[in-house]
Amino acid sequence: MTLPVDRILVGDCISELAGLPEGAVDVIFADPPYNLQLAGGLHRPDNSKVDAVDAEWDRFAAAEDDPQASFAAYDSFTRAWLTEARRVLKKDGSLWVIGSYHNIFRVGAQLQDAGFWILNDVIWRKTNPMPNFRGTRFANAHETLIWCARDRRTKAPTFNYRAMKALNGDLQMRSDWMLPICGGAERVRIDGKKAHPTQKPEALLYRVLLASSNPGDLVLDPFLGTGTTAVVARKMGRRFIGIERDPVYARIAEERIWSEELPEDLSVFELPSPRTEPRVPFGALLERGWITPGQSLCDSRRRYRAQVCADGMLEAGGQRGTIHKLGAALQGAPSCNGWTFWHYESGGAIRPLDDLRRMIREELAAVDGAPPARR
Repeated sequence: MTLPVDRILVGDCISELAGLPEGAVDVIFADPPYNLQLAGGLHRPDNSKVDAVDAEWDRFAAAEDDPQASFAAYDSFTRAWLTEARRVLKKDGSLWVIGSYHNIFRVGAQLQDAGFWILNDVIWRKTNPMPNFRGTRFANAHETLIWCARDRRTKAPTFNYRAMKALNGDLQMRSDWMLPICGGAERVRIDGKKAHPTQKPEALLYRVLLASSNPGDLVLDPFLGTGTTAVVARKMGRRFIGIERDPVYARIAEERIWSEELPEDLSVFELPSPRTEPRVPFGALLERGWITPGQSLCDSRRRYRAQVCADGMLEAGGQRGTIHKLGAALQGAPSCNGWTFWHYESGGAIRPLDDLRRMIREELAAVDGAPPARR
């Protein structure tokens, strides 16, 4: 079967998913209907109407007549699309689902029942949320993303840990993300009104795809809407398949996707892997004279200090070990990346040893037959 790569399939997501081959997709990002079941229009204090989610695609039976029937219909729909999503996902692929308090807990239970293995729940904290105009509840300032593997027993899915850490100012990326809602020129509008009430910001999809995919990977969005997932995927050198039941949204997405300019050099999205980068021993820094025996190293907060020995070991308080083992011992931690933990002084400031390692790797990369990396 020929995959409809870089195409939008217009139709019901369950039917369209059923037409895709098994194990073909690397990452799925799903933004399913919320099942808000708004009973009436939402207005601001000045009586102007809010662009709320009241479209037909978000309705699952009549909630005002029988809320349980609405939940049952939504659960049945969720089971059906998750079953097909899991089938088309590669064994080492992953799935992201985003939702509000109206639906995410029901979706989470269905995910587990379907066999997915939850890796994280991520809180998207909106820096500019819509206020609660009626003043009857807390302002809804976040949405929840659930990230999961196809199942618990298969190979772990892609996680670009180092890219996430670098994106976060060299600090481990946490599961609470502060990002603004979609607005400004990025928000698609028709006659001044929002084309889609729940358009997601490109920044959110950038982080999702940078974390869990690689260039060339196939990204599927079964609820494409106005095309944000596909737009970001193309900009990052990924391929996409979009499914959208509403032909108006599909047309907007099509125009938006192919009107976006791509970066001139997509190779910038090729992330270095620890398995492919040349291994550099700490002793190489001593041999080059960039670090000298007797020199003092410290951590980024200057809480710990150690002296460099002539053989490349470090010594502190009667303890002796490699940059990794001594760093772990001093912190009482099970492990430590000595390259990022230890810092040297340069021009009155301190810099991580990893800066020097990177310089050596750049040298080696320019030489054919550079030694393979080791973990």
